[in-house]
Amino acid sequence: MSNFKLHSSFKPTGDQPAAIEKLAKGIEEGKRFQTLLGATGTGKTFTMANVIAKVKKPTLVLAHNKILAAQLCSEFREFFPDSAVEYFVSYYDYYQPESYLPATDVYIEKDSSINDEIEKLRHSATSALFERRDVIIVSSVSCIYSLGDPAEYEEMTLSVRVGMQLERDELIRRLISIQYERNDFDFSRNKFRVKGDTVEVFPSYSAETAIRIEFFGDEVERITEIICLTGEVTGFVSHVAIYPASHYVIGRDKLTRALTEIERETEERIKYFENAGKFVEAQRIKQRSYYDMELLRETGFCKGIENYSGILSGRPRGSAPYTLLDYFPDDFIVFIDESHVTVPQVRGMYAGDRARKETLVNYGFRLPSALDNRPLNFNEFNEKVHQTVFVSATPSQYEREVSGEDNIVEQILRPTGLLEPEISVRPISGQVEDLYGEIKTRSEKNERVLVTTLTKKMAEDLTDYLVGMGIKAKYLHHDIDTIERMKIIKELRSGEFDCLVGINLLREGLDLPEVSLVAILDADKPGFLRSDTSLIQTIGRAARNANGQVIMYGDSVTPAMEIAIKESNRRREIQKKYNEEHGIVPHSIVKDIREVIEISSKEEVSKEASLKISSEKEKLVLISELEKQMKEAARMLEFEHAAFLRDKIMLLKNETPKSKKRK
Repeated sequence: MSNFKLHSSFKPTGDQPAAIEKLAKGIEEGKRFQTLLGATGTGKTFTMANVIAKVKKPTLVLAHNKILAAQLCSEFREFFPDSAVEYFVSYYDYYQPESYLPATDVYIEKDSSINDEIEKLRHSATSALFERRDVIIVSSVSCIYSLGDPAEYEEMTLSVRVGMQLERDELIRRLISIQYERNDFDFSRNKFRVKGDTVEVFPSYSAETAIRIEFFGDEVERITEIICLTGEVTGFVSHVAIYPASHYVIGRDKLTRALTEIERETEERIKYFENAGKFVEAQRIKQRSYYDMELLRETGFCKGIENYSGILSGRPRGSAPYTLLDYFPDDFIVFIDESHVTVPQVRGMYAGDRARKETLVNYGFRLPSALDNRPLNFNEFNEKVHQTVFVSATPSQYEREVSGEDNIVEQILRPTGLLEPEISVRPISGQVEDLYGEIKTRSEKNERVLVTTLTKKMAEDLTDYLVGMGIKAKYLHHDIDTIERMKIIKELRSGEFDCLVGINLLREGLDLPEVSLVAILDADKPGFLRSDTSLIQTIGRAARNANGQVIMYGDSVTPAMEIAIKESNRRREIQKKYNEEHGIVPHSIVKDIREVIEISSKEEVSKEASLKISSEKEKLVLISELEKQMKEAARMLEFEHAAFLRDKIMLLKNETPKSKKRK
């Protein structure tokens, strides 16, 4: 059943209806690539939701980071409360990949902290794809990384029905074979417990409910859903599918064949190293591989099992790995949000991963087959994705070329009637003094200013100059941590200062309706930050205010500047004409100023750590508490807070207790 019933109090307006109609028609006609060219603030997510509601196909929405993915997931859940809107990102709170540095002979073992809640959401996403059609999965580029074989995952799913003949002990054996752990005391996700003729299972994809299976002899008498904490029965079911606790599960026959292949490759690799006179490498690969084989033989699992994923699934050497894309039905569609950033990210994942793994293989830490545990390369990604809609205010040349001009759908009218900001070009000579006057004018009107520079030093020097001239200003660059950056943005919006200076102000979260002026210093200098795409994105920062203006300081008009100015003026004329025809008066966006998570600064953290940890025991207790807070923050999708707490934990781990210092 394909539900996809859209819930919204708003109706498509402006050029949204035409965009929705054209994109939906293109998908139904089987067009492989389309592009939604949507200006900032035109409701692109709402348009995507309407297209999904029309075509009623399983959908993957690809975003370039976890935070944007979380925002999109929340919005789609509001639009489709009756459908399965899932969230699929990397499940690591902290991740240090396995690597080897030959120059210093340093081996770094893989170290990670898996977020239990996000792992549950990943299982929820894959299981939803087996159960229904009305599925929307919002994902980061994690979706192109190796995952277990979907056919094996489905085959290993345990199906239990009321009345079926099944011994209790056989159920227990099958649960263990799909990586569930028996624990009669700590009943949590991926575990089961046994009480007489009753087996209770906490599925991998569940948040708080478990499955109680009751036997009468060798027959399943009753299946109920229960709340894990209280044991309260919430419903009776006639059938339940228990999905594996890991995406890397395989049957015993396949495992036996895989172990034979791993052993064959290990012996082959040992001979290779010995013939080359590399006896240390030969010993490394022998020790590692035989230890892993023993674990796989006894438990069906080992640390780093993903490095054997190619062998375990029986794939030909060098073939594309199984990923989330393989769990979708053949007719699924993909929306790539902020495609000008996301597409290059997808394109670049393969090479970096390959370089790190080749070093591990060459020095005997991994078998050559570990190279098959990798992200998809870009060609493989395109082969697995049959219909794609790129979504961006500034689609790159790639998106334009593969879509073709006929399949680029424009959406540049804003529901608020806001126009693209007016743009003026002024000479570099005297740019700082001119800028000072413009900031003073905006400050008197209680409006804000963004200024972009080319270097960190210039941002700091300009800020110092403005402060010296009586302007309330601050700077923003990559050395400022995430939480502090959020606080600076909040202070700008609330009027604690009037001017924000930075190098790259295109970061997510800088939708600031109070900003009426964007000043671009040295606009005529070549480079990424002054490309036509970057300039158009920067111009859009002034498009949320009815008085929005942009000043480019440059002694000449470069081709990039010309393209950006021409495109902005084109959009402005279309918007202005539409407003006049429909009697729309532009008004600035009103957006609540959200509170920043209240946490300590880095200095306070250091001081707090020094005050609290007087012994190793106290240090471990504090770290344990912070790890709980970190996982809870990640569970609530507050990734900036989780990252901050992770850094705080790392700081504490390196802190020496006072009792030891005195010694």
